[in-house]
Amino acid sequence: MAAIEEEEMGSSCSWRIRGATEFLLRGLLLCALAAGSGWCNSVERKIYIPLNRTATCVRLMNATHQIGCQSSMNGDTGVIHVVEKQDDVQWVLSDGPHPPYIVLLDGELFTRGMMDQLKESSRISGVAVAIAKPSPAEGFSPGSRCPNDGFGIYNSTYGPQYAHCNNMEWNPLGNGLFYEDFSFPIFLLQDENETQVIKQCYQTYNLPHNGSVPQYPLCAMQLFSHMHAVTSTVTCMRRTSLQSTFSINPEVICDPLSDYNVWSTLKPINVSTKLNSTEKVIMVATRIDSHSMFWNVAPGAESAVASFVTHLAAAEAIHKAPDVQTLPKNIMFTFFQGESFDYIGSSRMAYDMQKNKFPIRVENIDCFLELGQIALINSSVLWMHTDPVSQRNLSVEIGRMVAALRSSASGTGVEVHEIGSTQALPPSSFQRFLKLKEIPGVVLADHNASFQNNRRVRAYRMYYQSIYDTAENIQLQYPPSESPEEALDYVTKTAESLAEVATVVARALYQLAGGSGNASAIQADPRTVTRMLYGFLVRTNNSWFQSIIKPDLKGILENEPPPYYIAVSKPVNATYLVHYVLANLTGTVTNLTKEQCLNSDGDLYEYAWVQGPQDPNSTTSSRLPFCVRSTVRLTSASSPAFELQDWGSTQYSTWTESRWKELHARIFLVASRQLEIITLIVGIIILIISFVATYFINAKADVLFTTPRDSGAVAY
Repeated sequence: MAAIEEEEMGSSCSWRIRGATEFLLRGLLLCALAAGSGWCNSVERKIYIPLNRTATCVRLMNATHQIGCQSSMNGDTGVIHVVEKQDDVQWVLSDGPHPPYIVLLDGELFTRGMMDQLKESSRISGVAVAIAKPSPAEGFSPGSRCPNDGFGIYNSTYGPQYAHCNNMEWNPLGNGLFYEDFSFPIFLLQDENETQVIKQCYQTYNLPHNGSVPQYPLCAMQLFSHMHAVTSTVTCMRRTSLQSTFSINPEVICDPLSDYNVWSTLKPINVSTKLNSTEKVIMVATRIDSHSMFWNVAPGAESAVASFVTHLAAAEAIHKAPDVQTLPKNIMFTFFQGESFDYIGSSRMAYDMQKNKFPIRVENIDCFLELGQIALINSSVLWMHTDPVSQRNLSVEIGRMVAALRSSASGTGVEVHEIGSTQALPPSSFQRFLKLKEIPGVVLADHNASFQNNRRVRAYRMYYQSIYDTAENIQLQYPPSESPEEALDYVTKTAESLAEVATVVARALYQLAGGSGNASAIQADPRTVTRMLYGFLVRTNNSWFQSIIKPDLKGILENEPPPYYIAVSKPVNATYLVHYVLANLTGTVTNLTKEQCLNSDGDLYEYAWVQGPQDPNSTTSSRLPFCVRSTVRLTSASSPAFELQDWGSTQYSTWTESRWKELHARIFLVASRQLEIITLIVGIIILIISFVATYFINAKADVLFTTPRDSGAVAY
């Protein structure tokens, strides 16, 4: 009996040990799984401070090169050093005893010269850039001095004297940083509070005092931006294609930059057929997109927004003319996406027209009017740029366009002047259509030569395609006392000047389309312009934008402006917004029900069921939705190179964006290398001792955990 009891007690003890072990393991597992939910203390949160408002320089590729930045697979770490003046950089390049360093660079010092120094040093593991406020006085443009060089009309056979910006360097401030390939990560710090936290950490732990070397622990930063693609578009697309062919779960390592163009016509056309060759269309165009050196940070106020807002306002103004449906010629309003990357949108539309994949053919285009950069920052003068080569054969037609624009400016505050016939076209979508056919055309801009001429009030065209091309760059200002809804309808001086430009454009289009009525009666609405500027440059989450989009798209509205980078997900928010603003300004409200509206799309019109304004008689946030009928449509803005699988094309854009796993940054305190080694060794020793102790405890469990026999017990 005692033997039985002893066996039962041993078995019970083993069971208790196993049960306790299982309970402990389950608890640890549950704690680990719950760590992200805050149920258990997170060691990581106690060590690291995440930087939540950052933007990253990522890797892009074309047919021959890779550009941008990346970190190593597990992120790059370095001791933080703040560089606020030129002399500070010497510490990280040679004097500092604790390399590698991550440089916190003041925005004023984010220049080509500074970055070249850091790029050549092996002591640098990353750069964090603080936005300069106010914007750099000397200007900043990371783009090329000859934008989209090699993809326009001018080459060795067509206007060779104008090729590669030979007679005009359009962006003289361009430092080319965007097109450099950096082997370390570069992050943009978008939050001033986070920048101050980093500087405070640096001043507390890293700042040398009286020439002494700072001692551990030191404030460090870790940047994660590892890119999957390398070398070029040809390489990454070939690898992706091979994986798609032979792998069950293929891994895509890069994606073509692509989105949608937005277009509509004054008079509806049947999109299921092609226009008759005798039908003529006046094409008016502008771009939607811009870019900067950092992913998805592309404010584009002057390089894009001012132009397409003017375009939208002109479309609304001419639609209000009483006889537009009887004009001899139609008008096509076109908004191209991806023009910053070798004319993605315009080259695709021209390609589709040429291949009869678009309802309008190149032969239907009567003339082409493009709105370039027209913010009128320093003066009220617009310049008409024309192609000096085609002008030799089209002088009469181009002269007619010039005359229409000049007469349309009468009675407005805008002056319109013509450029001499020896100057090439500026970078423009029009050039892609000239490649197919000689078309009379004018590019309207507020500069007569390079982007930064006419310096009067202040330096002009200083932030082309950069992080500083914001609302402030086009002098968009609101009284500080205005609420968001009051600011939405506050007519700024910028809105007034752009409304005048839109008036000139609308009147000229009316005349070119054969209108015989009183063109001077056509007037763009400054209130519409100011609403668009507020929505596109200040905050999309406003009452007007809320009322004109579909209910399932309300999530794209935020308390900030959208980025104007083309990206790889489509459509991007900016494209959606341009689409629905154009539909609202040029469409017609119908009395269709929701079900009828959603099932009414046809060959002539598109229908959209939009949220509508809030119901003033409702105590809840209910709205008054309605159905809008318009001719607004989307068409692909993906380079023909990817449809043709000609990834090394020199005729079409080949830009792709690498994929990545994560983009984030964090700061922490780092111990000395000696302390880290000692900690590692002690940890290994403790681990070994734990294994040995566990082994012997387990081997002697029957002795250590067995209850002694009661001496008074008698066995029967």
